[in-house]
Amino acid sequence: MFSDLLRDFGQPVMLWQIGVLLGTLALAWLLARVLRRALDLRRQTRYQTLRFGAESLNRAFFPLIGACLVWLARSIASPFMHTALLDLALVPLFGIGLIYIVFFFARRVFSHDGETHPWLFLVEKFVSLIVWIAMVLTVVGIQDDVIDWMASVHFRIANAHMTLLSLVTGLMWVCVTMIIAMWLGSAFEDRLIRSTTLDANLKVVVARVGRALFVLAAVLISLSLVGIDITVLGVFGGALGVGLGFGMQKIASNYVSGFIILIDRSLRIGDTINVSGLQGMVTQIRTRYTVVRGLDGIETLIPNEKLITDVVQNQSSYLTRGFSKLAVQVAYTSNVEQAMALLAQAAEGVPRVLQEPAPTPYLASFGADGINLELGFWIEDAAKGTSGVRSAVNRNIWRLFSEHDISIPFAQREVRIVGNVSDAMPQPVIMTAPAANQADSAR
Repeated sequence: MFSDLLRDFGQPVMLWQIGVLLGTLALAWLLARVLRRALDLRRQTRYQTLRFGAESLNRAFFPLIGACLVWLARSIASPFMHTALLDLALVPLFGIGLIYIVFFFARRVFSHDGETHPWLFLVEKFVSLIVWIAMVLTVVGIQDDVIDWMASVHFRIANAHMTLLSLVTGLMWVCVTMIIAMWLGSAFEDRLIRSTTLDANLKVVVARVGRALFVLAAVLISLSLVGIDITVLGVFGGALGVGLGFGMQKIASNYVSGFIILIDRSLRIGDTINVSGLQGMVTQIRTRYTVVRGLDGIETLIPNEKLITDVVQNQSSYLTRGFSKLAVQVAYTSNVEQAMALLAQAAEGVPRVLQEPAPTPYLASFGADGINLELGFWIEDAAKGTSGVRSAVNRNIWRLFSEHDISIPFAQREVRIVGNVSDAMPQPVIMTAPAANQADSAR
């Protein structure tokens, strides 16, 4: 390409090529800008993953549209003049556009909620290196020689005869099919998460099964493209079954238990459970383990098999509210009806205290020091804790009783001494013998 470019350098045809190239690039820039704005208006900007991948897609519009327009202009002008400059411009335009397209798929696959995966940087650098090497070989004009050399390098893997070219081509196909499969799985999961008609556990199950099916289809397609007979997977499947039966029983049991938990909906994300003395909230349900965040903030990984075989107390599975009682005592001289009305009033306006059923006061019993009253009320989301709610109600009770002169008695006890007072008084101790130290000194 450089020799053809040097041949046209200084000739009038070079000016024509420069003009055509600048015109096509200007048109490509305008089309890319219009397309980018149209897609930005339709894109769901509230999803960070889509915005993260859309940046690379927007950058790919200009080089790809420019490559298409330059190729079209070269096809039209090639019968009338030399197109060495247009041929050279096609290489970086197409290569850079391909890099950004791969970046788009990779960022959709290796990012979640805007957080990048550590593999994303490695994939982007590897793809950029391969594409730039291919562009340099194409511009220099030795790509055919390199391909012929790779095809001439023969080696054996087990019983298969392969060449370096077939190995590299197979690895590229495997990478492409796997990235496409993972991208389809990620897009499928995003659509499921946005659905409002499906249950949360069912979304997780369908998303993971869909990802597994996409990856399995990618493996089968890539093996067929490489030329490997997929019937050998039958032998591999038998060996895998034997391995699962002997050495991977626990792992297989945890995976099966995870799908059972997700399908029968016995546990949900956000439930507060108690298993083997560990109490906390379920934050994640994985296929192998479940993450439970304890009351101290420490997250514990519990194997799913344990959640199936052990007794699990789900404190927020069906009834999210809890009943609570507060006991208070008033003096016998107090107005009991007024005190009970103030108790019901003390629970009004307190956050998480339900007004239906309404808080109800009770006269529990007659005590030794006063009348025992109780206030019963229901608390919303009792699994989150009730101490703060009970404290707020108690403070309201104290304030209302103080404002309306309702006294809370304290225990008073009278001690009576039966008999003569002098008999009950302690008698002085009379020493009948000298102390030990005095006896020693007398000697």
